[in-house]
Amino acid sequence: MNKYFIKRPIAIGIASVTMFATNGYAASVLEEIIVTANKRSENINDVGLSISAVSGDQMSEQKLSSLEEISSVVPGLVFSSSTSNTPIFTLRGIGFNEQSLGAYPATSLYIDEAPMPFPVLASHAAYDLERVEVLKGPQGILFGQNSTGGAINFISAKPGQEFEAGADVSIGNYARKELNGFVSGPLSDTVGARLSMTSLQADEWQKSSSRNDKNGAQDYFAGRLIVEFNPTDRSAYMFNINAWQDDSDPQAQQYIAYNPAITVDGATGNPPGTLAAINAQKFSAEDTEAADWSADTPPSSARDFYQLVARGDWDLSDEMTLTALTTYQEFEQTQDTDGDGLPLVLFDLADSYGEIDTWISEIRLSSVNASTKWVVGANIEESNTAEDQTLRYVDSTNYTDQNAYINTSGISLAQDISTYAMFGNLDYSLTDQLTVKVGARYTDSSIKVNSCNYAAPNMTGAIDAGDGANTATLFNSLGNALGTVPFTPIGINGCYTLNNNGVPGDPYVDELSEDNVSWRLGADYGLSDDTLVYVNISKGYKSGSYPALAAANFFQLDPVTQESVQAYEVGVKSSLMDNRVQLNGAAFYYDYKDKQLRTKILDPIFGFLDTLDNVPKTEIYGFETDITAQVTEGLRLTAALTYLQSEVKDYKGVSFTSEAIRDGSGALVLATGEEDFSGDPIPFTPELTYMLDAEYTMVLSGGAEVYAGVNLNGQSESDAAFGGNRLSYTPSQQAGGARAIKDKFNEMDAYSVVNARMGYRSDDGTWRVTLWGKNIFDEYYTTNVIASSDTSARLTGRSRTFGLTVGYSY
Repeated sequence: MNKYFIKRPIAIGIASVTMFATNGYAASVLEEIIVTANKRSENINDVGLSISAVSGDQMSEQKLSSLEEISSVVPGLVFSSSTSNTPIFTLRGIGFNEQSLGAYPATSLYIDEAPMPFPVLASHAAYDLERVEVLKGPQGILFGQNSTGGAINFISAKPGQEFEAGADVSIGNYARKELNGFVSGPLSDTVGARLSMTSLQADEWQKSSSRNDKNGAQDYFAGRLIVEFNPTDRSAYMFNINAWQDDSDPQAQQYIAYNPAITVDGATGNPPGTLAAINAQKFSAEDTEAADWSADTPPSSARDFYQLVARGDWDLSDEMTLTALTTYQEFEQTQDTDGDGLPLVLFDLADSYGEIDTWISEIRLSSVNASTKWVVGANIEESNTAEDQTLRYVDSTNYTDQNAYINTSGISLAQDISTYAMFGNLDYSLTDQLTVKVGARYTDSSIKVNSCNYAAPNMTGAIDAGDGANTATLFNSLGNALGTVPFTPIGINGCYTLNNNGVPGDPYVDELSEDNVSWRLGADYGLSDDTLVYVNISKGYKSGSYPALAAANFFQLDPVTQESVQAYEVGVKSSLMDNRVQLNGAAFYYDYKDKQLRTKILDPIFGFLDTLDNVPKTEIYGFETDITAQVTEGLRLTAALTYLQSEVKDYKGVSFTSEAIRDGSGALVLATGEEDFSGDPIPFTPELTYMLDAEYTMVLSGGAEVYAGVNLNGQSESDAAFGGNRLSYTPSQQAGGARAIKDKFNEMDAYSVVNARMGYRSDDGTWRVTLWGKNIFDEYYTTNVIASSDTSARLTGRSRTFGLTVGYSY
């Protein structure tokens, strides 16, 4: 898409908002937004940070019930899924495209300030909320988990002083049935409680390209209980219990590219027996509902989560408060996912199990007076994660005589994570207009890992090479040929990955110990009562990580080390036209070192396999702006834009089009050496993300309201892998059978999505009726492209959904 046409809608929108707002129309003022980004309640315009706040009312009205949907109203926040159904977030170009369940994200997640350290834990946090705060830039000072990209904090609705209750029911296409409800109020003079729930059931939205089959059903339930206890004027306690169960189908992928890992079986001199069946497969149609998966192991999932948050606040004096916060969380899942987008079994994660349990505690002391605001504290984390995946590939080109007809292998990863940190922050007002800020956090972390890629039993019907697990047969042979020490041959479920002595049988056991000091210096200057200018210089870190992947050799299982970013930002927040217009803007530069990524490595035996790596140096710079205007009593317009330029400054490695050849000793080597990615943009970093929203409300004669709104959001093209905008299969690869749906199949096209709503509110606010639609023009767009051993497949945005919601509150 031409960049002019991408920039034009948002430019016109911002210009229109400004023009209408300055024409002097009588209008209501904008509501004050209170945030807790500095661990205290403040007007968002008084906080010298870039923050996007989405209110609970906005989420309810626009049916924003997940982080994927919240990203549609927060420019710069990009969501994508993965083969293992783990969500991935990129904020201002900083993210970690890793699908392992126990990998820390680059953008950290919280509920009521309590960390949810792994992305999957926040899958169903977005209901019955007061607001969501999205903090952009490194957040390593006041929040309990270091991050290089930012932080997302879900602020749940709390009990009030009066009894309240409400519920809404939705029906929609795909037989959608949704229910939300809450009951809230005082239980005594000192105790209040709020109980809320949400549930959704919907039929399948994806259709198999090869047979009469469907996928994508949704089925989840979530509940939350908050109890507040205020025994004295100087003490307060809160208990927050969250739980959810999700049996929804993981999204299936669309097959878009093919590059056979093996074209000639070295043992027979013939093409692999599976080659003909793969060659007969057609690429997926560019249709939002199209996809494919294996009939024997259709995508399925069962996930369970519960969390307890306990918090106490004690006012030690009129200025000083002591806060203690602790959270315990447990998560468990069993699921099957298809990683190739085909009815064949080329890369299927069938019978996958995952588990997380984490305990995090924090204690802090804070003080606020007319000139000084400070906080000091410490926190500690103990987390355990476990994954066990069965990878099946009986239809891949690895199913050959030369590889002993390997068809199934297991991936097992267990981590013990320990982290402690000490932090402090000071805001000091030198004058009524000027405040200087300084903060730092010291973090020490340790990850102990025990990883075993094991020789799972052969699939039913597969050729048995002799041991009941062909992977064991193959790696025993490799150990005999390559090993430098004697070893005991492995059998079914034995650890097959070759250790540093070139023999199988040992689990990969390692420990990654890291420490760092993140910091921030800044200043806020009030140009007037309505305009704040701020500048921040900060250093942020994200800890290292171990991968969960199929590995032939130990070096594939080595971790990535911690990444860091030094960020420079200057911004302005201004309330104009007697608080009828809010205009914000920021410009930033990120010096990004040791960026973590999942990529490929050339294994000397099997060719290109997955691994984790660090990119030595990249940079990101850009600006963002947003404006909200209450143009008239009934018309509100909002426009937002994020512009990014990202560039790799130093990195060489394997690309998705790299070629391997045999050297004189028969080992695989890169045909043309490593690819130089210098100058390439960072994946999942579109140059532009944007949002336009307009809502008009008309008051009827009896006091009831009717309203209509439309939301446009989108982004420019971006890459799913380094070099995606310039690399395609080479002539020699094409001669060997490689082909793709388009030349640059790792480049994701630009897109724009339109959502709409219209509704009715009764005069007393008790009844609400909303007709809503998401992606109403059924825009087709890609969110990720994932390579397996022989193929690449993509994940796409959801197809058009629409429905009717009726709500009542008391």
